[in-house]
Amino acid sequence: MHMLARYLIAAAFAFAFAPLAWAQAWPVKPIRLVVNYPAGGTSDLMARAFAPQLAETLGQPVVIENRGGAAGNIGLEVVAKAAPDGYTLLATSGSPIVVGPHLYKLGVDVARDLVPITPLARILTVLVVRPGLPVRSVADLIAYARANPGKLNYGSVGSGSTLHIHAEKMLRAAKLQATHVPYKGAAQLVTALLSDQVDFAFDSGLTIQHIKAGKLRLLAVASATRSPIFPDTPTMAESGLEVNDALFGVYAPTGTPREIVARLNREIGRIMQTAEARAVLATFAAEVFTASPEEFAEIQRRDRELNGVFIREANIRAD
Repeated sequence: MHMLARYLIAAAFAFAFAPLAWAQAWPVKPIRLVVNYPAGGTSDLMARAFAPQLAETLGQPVVIENRGGAAGNIGLEVVAKAAPDGYTLLATSGSPIVVGPHLYKLGVDVARDLVPITPLARILTVLVVRPGLPVRSVADLIAYARANPGKLNYGSVGSGSTLHIHAEKMLRAAKLQATHVPYKGAAQLVTALLSDQVDFAFDSGLTIQHIKAGKLRLLAVASATRSPIFPDTPTMAESGLEVNDALFGVYAPTGTPREIVARLNREIGRIMQTAEARAVLATFAAEVFTASPEEFAEIQRRDRELNGVFIREANIRAD
């Protein structure tokens, strides 16, 4: 009996400390980084800003897997249902996390089945108009819309996307109406703007080069303060309309060991501060944003709650 008791005590200690020992050995094989949008988009570029250096730091390949479709929900569900062992991660924009749950019937619960690891960056969201629209400020756009009721349309990267929500917030605050034209991605939206197919849109990143080239007109930036990239452009708040920029981040299946989450938060946060990562972010006007896993979770919880209230009040529906 004495020997049996000692054996049981030893087994209990081994069981209790097994996850810690296992986490300390991690990683021992390649890590899959799921991007829930097609290659070439902003989420994809964001992931590629840190993945190579993370692979070097961890000593294992970080393989990017693009699983686009269903407004980012396909890739999101792949990760949420994966084994919580630190070998499957999600890199995504905020839309599927803080907007999608209010619009789609998902096979997972975002708040329950995903653990936020770290934010990556806030990407500058801009309000732009097609080159032929005779407006040069938000006030001009509002006046033009009121003088031409029912004639304006606006584009987005899809019904229920964060950029769609931004436009609806602006329209409701200004008491305007405009027809929504959803596209399947940012590239199609930019093409529509350049070819005068839609009058205005909120965009995150891909219109920057066209703004600088004078092919699209920038009216405002959706950030708390003026952007260093466009210091002479007012914020939406300065125009009396509150619209916030977008937050990208990395997530893992719930149950992933805390030691792994903490290490990823630390390593990715460090990488995003490097000159190499900042150079990539600068190409689509993004700024590094760091926070602990707990702080990040609280930001996402608050944004999800606020978006839910607005979506219900505005009666917004997905495609």
